[in-house]
Amino acid sequence: MSTMQVEVVSAENEIFSGEATMLIATATSGELGIYPQHTPLLTSLKPGDVRVQTADGEEQVIYVSGGILEVTPKKVTVLSDTAIRADDLDEAAALDAQRKAEQALKDSKADIDYARARAELAQAAAQLQALKKRMKRR
Repeated sequence: MSTMQVEVVSAENEIFSGEATMLIATATSGELGIYPQHTPLLTSLKPGDVRVQTADGEEQVIYVSGGILEVTPKKVTVLSDTAIRADDLDEAAALDAQRKAEQALKDSKADIDYARARAELAQAAAQLQALKKRMKRR
């Protein structure tokens, strides 16, 4: 079975590094599936999950807050400000962040940055989606 080197890196640390048979991520233009010997690519990622199928058949689900996906002949790299394994996400905190962002968008009297509130809502929704995918694979 053909594999590729995959690295998922956040601003703080390396989240995943290893051989994989497939990587799935959501780019700004839609969902991408990357396989070994994929054409070189550089694209922006939306907040959401990155799924890595490891060489031993295990699936790693990693939440990213957005970032960059780079495919080169020798390696696939995901760079993100925030990257967290789905197993390490806090569902209660994500639900609370989603509730607060929704409330901020509804409150027309509040002095808020709507773009920031929408971004926080998108990130909370993406974290919850990654949690759902984690629960499905168990």
